[in-house]
Amino acid sequence: MPSVTIDPKAGVQAEPEIVREAIDILDRLVGFDTTSSESNLALIAYVEGYLAEHGVTSRRIANADGSKANLLATIGEGMAGGIVLSGHTDVVPVKDQPWTSDPFVLTRRGDRLYGRGTSDMKSFLALALAAVPLLARAPLARPVHLAFSYDEEIGCLGAPDLIRNIVDDGYSPMAAIIGEPTGMTIVNSHKSIHLYEVVVIGREAHSSLVHEGVSANMVAIELLATLVEIAEAEQRDHRDPRFEPQWSTLTVGTIQGGTAPNILARECRFTFDLRCIPDREAETVLEPFWRAVERAQARLAAEGDGTGVVINRLAQVPALRRELSGAAEQLSAMLSGANEPGTAVSYGAEAGQFQAAGLSTVICGPGSISQAHRPDEFVELSQIEAGARFIARLVAFVRGG
Repeated sequence: MPSVTIDPKAGVQAEPEIVREAIDILDRLVGFDTTSSESNLALIAYVEGYLAEHGVTSRRIANADGSKANLLATIGEGMAGGIVLSGHTDVVPVKDQPWTSDPFVLTRRGDRLYGRGTSDMKSFLALALAAVPLLARAPLARPVHLAFSYDEEIGCLGAPDLIRNIVDDGYSPMAAIIGEPTGMTIVNSHKSIHLYEVVVIGREAHSSLVHEGVSANMVAIELLATLVEIAEAEQRDHRDPRFEPQWSTLTVGTIQGGTAPNILARECRFTFDLRCIPDREAETVLEPFWRAVERAQARLAAEGDGTGVVINRLAQVPALRRELSGAAEQLSAMLSGANEPGTAVSYGAEAGQFQAAGLSTVICGPGSISQAHRPDEFVELSQIEAGARFIARLVAFVRGG
């Protein structure tokens, strides 16, 4: 990164304007139900219109059936040295949560703004968009890329195409800032995510005639026992004190199997979630499980056609690894005025995907992860103000000031 210092007062005049604009935009963004099971296209259309009002063109990058889309926009000229501001547009469900106000109406109570996505992570999107009028007013020394994704909450599914377009267009940004809620502190490491569905197919028979069939449930139990052993070994033998918890975690999320107590189960399916600390590779961690699957396959093959074990990988997101003298962390520290080194978080995010594509990356955004996914999710107004200071200094930086 170029040797640059930023005046602590840089952009101070712009902060009130950014705060006002961000709250107005957040009101609109919260009003769109972008639960991952729903389309995000209405929100994308709103953002497209907002950008167009300020002379900024944008491009949709749709999913396979066109029901959802990423949005990519670049403000400023030049291919190198830009800044990516990225966040996801989708939110988690509100069903069966005891909200005390409409989750899709931004509601102010005291110094808090309530609504689904206020913390995770529409406040960051609103702040990034609030900078657009300022960025469009004057020539920029380096471009700013707005990269908004879909389906982060169900496995970071949209970001790979979004990142690929940035790279394939020939841009080489100096830094990517992913605005997950961190209280505006800098996060330089997160765990990887690996989600799998396992389907065991046996053969039905009367439960008293076990020699005439094979219970998928019984085979699945052996596989599940191996996963428990792996989880215990990771907790016991491999730790990184920067994380909480300090080890790679493995949990079984769902199990369904069988039709009646007196029938050998034809099918059992379960899902598991592995979150690896950066120095642990998923394939290494899961090696005992894959060996157990091979044994199960051989056993079931002996029972005849139609039996077996099917593995479906639902999501795979790389870890974000701490960079030595990383440009993104240095820049974010200057923009935020932080004096402390970056920290690590146990949740996964799209940051690891940006880094894997060669971009220096950190996570830094308003709000608290402790509010994410809960009823009465909120963001403190002080966090919007802190985010506005960060964005105002970013505007000064890309203008060359």
